[in-house]
Amino acid sequence: MPRFFPCLALALLALFSVSCGGSSAPTDAKPGPSAAAPAQPAIPADVQTAAESVLGNEAEVLAFGDLARTGSDQFLAVNRLKAAPEGAVPGTLITRLAVVEKDGGKWKEVLRCDEHLKNTHGYLGGTPLAEVPAWRLQYEQDAQKGLMLYFTPLAKPAGGYIQTIGVRWNPKVNRYESLDRNYEAFLGETQQLATPQSVLR
Repeated sequence: MPRFFPCLALALLALFSVSCGGSSAPTDAKPGPSAAAPAQPAIPADVQTAAESVLGNEAEVLAFGDLARTGSDQFLAVNRLKAAPEGAVPGTLITRLAVVEKDGGKWKEVLRCDEHLKNTHGYLGGTPLAEVPAWRLQYEQDAQKGLMLYFTPLAKPAGGYIQTIGVRWNPKVNRYESLDRNYEAFLGETQQLATPQSVLR
């Protein structure tokens, strides 16, 4: 019996030492690969080539895939504004934008933003009459409605005012159209900016 207590004391001491040991990771350890942000998918060569054919060598592809939820591949490409004006709200500042769709093995432009917003049927309703040289772009991919685009002029258009314009795919007419101020009802196109018309669909 007398030997039992010293052995028990040594066993408890050893257990206590292990439990209080330096097995925890150092506080300055760098996170492993699992903590890194996921890598963005590489832009396919044909997409980049098509983007450059539409917007030139400075074209930047922001998104590609089934953007409109129609089963057809599309890509969203922009020309970024080289120098932001003083006091501009941070964000994606652009001078031009194109949404291009693959149709029968060929890429065709279905939405254009330069000084104006246009689709294959004309100028988008509710957009400024005056030219807009630069825009602030916001976009998101909705699981149900597809690509949602929001365009805000960087400066007040001549004879108008700064207003954010929403654009998304209209499945009833199979093209991108602008939305009303509540971003709910689609607006029709107009052929001439001098006589704009807003037709609810």
